[in-house]
Amino acid sequence: MRTRLVGMIAVMVLVVLFLSTSQVWSQSDADGGTVEGLKYFDFFVVKGGWIAYLLIVLSVVMLALTIEHGLSIRRATIVPAEAIEHTRELIHGKKYLEAIQFTADDPSMMGYILNTGLLEASNGYDAMERAVEDALDERSAGFFRKIEYLNVIGNVSPMIGLFGTVYGMILLFAEIHAADGLPGARIVADRMAVALITTFWGLAVAIPSLSIYALFRNRIDVLTAECALTADRMLSVFAPGSGEEPGQGSAETTPQASV
Repeated sequence: MRTRLVGMIAVMVLVVLFLSTSQVWSQSDADGGTVEGLKYFDFFVVKGGWIAYLLIVLSVVMLALTIEHGLSIRRATIVPAEAIEHTRELIHGKKYLEAIQFTADDPSMMGYILNTGLLEASNGYDAMERAVEDALDERSAGFFRKIEYLNVIGNVSPMIGLFGTVYGMILLFAEIHAADGLPGARIVADRMAVALITTFWGLAVAIPSLSIYALFRNRIDVLTAECALTADRMLSVFAPGSGEEPGQGSAETTPQASV
């Protein structure tokens, strides 16, 4: 994960350096010398005006959200293997209060789900199942709300780009009206640049945003299903017919007793 984040940041830095230093074109003056032309940064950013800057800000927000989600929505933070194994050992060892305390201190989604189920042990296995289902729905909904910002950015960015397209065309027609004819080529190019560059940035932000949103949505689905399966297997020892159930054994093994 760290390698991918470093690679993503490195690519962004290289793109910024390329836009800042490379030229779109250069031309020769009357004496045969070379006149410095327009840089890519000016052509792809400055010419787009304030709409292009707004879309670039959205791209930075998208990158920040991607990094944060990449760190928080992953197997190690949702379904930590070591914590699951330790909880399993406590449950099979009938150290139920220790299991409740351990899962309460575990910040992962798996810890929260197991803790919610274990707290309902005294009410029977059916109550534990309902508690686990409610906890799964609550946490998965929270993750989906969290990544929804990427979906919003992905859907809004093309609209902003389209707004820039219309805005640039309006500026062009205003120049044509003011000149009572076709204005100079440079004026036409500048106004068309606003239309095309804002469309470019709208798509450049929307495509990765929606792609990353789909990736995280699928990851949440997979990890949520894994949490449900793991919780069902671990708490199945409380099901009727699985052996001695909590509340039916000695006081030392019941969730209400002290360990």
